[in-house]
Order: sequence, then C-alpha cells, then structure tokens
Amino acid sequence: MTGFPRYAIYYAAGCDSALSRFGAELLGYDAYTGDELPFPQQALHVAPDWREVSADPRKYGFHATLKAPMALAPGKTEAVLLAVCQAFAGKTRPIPTIRPVIDAISGFIAVIPAEPVEALQRLAADCVREFDPFRAPLTAEDRARRKPEKLSERQRDYLDRWGYPYVMEEFRFHMTLTGRLDAERRGPILQMLRTRFAALGIETLAVDRIALFRQDDAKARFRIIDEWALVR
Repeated sequence: MTGFPRYAIYYAAGCDSALSRFGAELLGYDAYTGDELPFPQQALHVAPDWREVSADPRKYGFHATLKAPMALAPGKTEAVLLAVCQAFAGKTRPIPTIRPVIDAISGFIAVIPAEPVEALQRLAADCVREFDPFRAPLTAEDRARRKPEKLSERQRDYLDRWGYPYVMEEFRFHMTLTGRLDAERRGPILQMLRTRFAALGIETLAVDRIALFRQDDAKARFRIIDEWALVR
C-alpha cells in the first residue's frame, strides 16, 4: 500500500479568492479549512447526484497539480519539505498568467488555460524536478494503479522516472470539478459550470503561488498545510 502521509505540490488560488470559493462550493469541500460545504442548488438542479459527480476531485480539494501526490522518501521530513517549498517560491521567475475557461479534458470538466502558456509549463517542470528528491520510489502497486499498459511509451518513461506520467510535455494544467462523465451527461453540466464561472468575471488568472497539501491516510482528504506566493 502507498505510504502515508502523502504530500503534493499544487496550485490553489488563495483562501479568499473568488476562484477558490467557486471550486470549494462545487466540490462541497474547502481544502484550506477542511470544512464541508453545501452544494450550489444550481448544480443539484442539473445533476441531482452531484455528490457522486464531484466525488473524485473532492478527495483532493480544488487545485491544479504541479507535483503529484507522493509519500516521503526515507530520511525526508515534512519540516524540510516546508522549507524547500518556501525556498522554491522565493526564487525569481516569470509568473504564468492564463486565460481560464471551463472545458472538458479526458472526460472530466475542469478550469483549464484557453491556450498554452510556456511559463506555466516551465513552472510545472521545475516543481517536478526540484521536489522529486522528496518522493518515495513507486511500489509495484503504485505503478500498476497507473495502468501503464494504457500509457504511451513516453508516459511510461515519465512514470518510471518521475513517479507520474503527465509531466514535462505531457503536463496539462487543470483544476478539476467533476469525475469522468459520459458524453450525454457532460453537455448540461458543462453549460451550468460555464454560466457560474462567467459570473465571476475572471478574464486572466496568475498562477502565482504554490501550496503544500497533505493526506494523512487513505480515507482522508487532502488539506492545505501552507502556501507561498511566488516571487516575480
């Protein structure tokens, strides 16, 4: 079994941001506070089973992955990981800015960039590389869970090298709002989410911080334990 606790380096939009509130309400869970939240009536109207529709992303909290969940390697500690997160955030770098939209990606619905942003790809790649020394090696069970037989050769190579197949050129920024949906269900839900998102008036989004999430055990949800603003 995968070791616990597990940690992940994610982008989260800030506890007071409209985007974070949007995501937390739809998932019914606030990863900043650990609170359960009531689902919006609009979501329940379109999908009475919204709790099931949003079950998968709820476990992780509203986020975009930069370094995928990992157990700590032998000799590594949470205190040192926190210090390295702070040091990483303190390095001067271009701050990626995206034009966020709601769309389907691999069968689920998420906030994604309307077009590729090179600085965002670099930020994600930097996170993968710099935090990899903290990652415990994949177990055979971990690797099998990723279904390597369904991955491309490059994705399998990345899985074995970095513990996660969707890194480097394979990385796609996404802040997930639903589990996988059949095509016939996706349309009405996509429209509802686009309507709610449009009401926020977010035309651009700066990916200007990183957050450290922790999952204490297999049944626990991920929760934010600290976050850091990136230095421009």
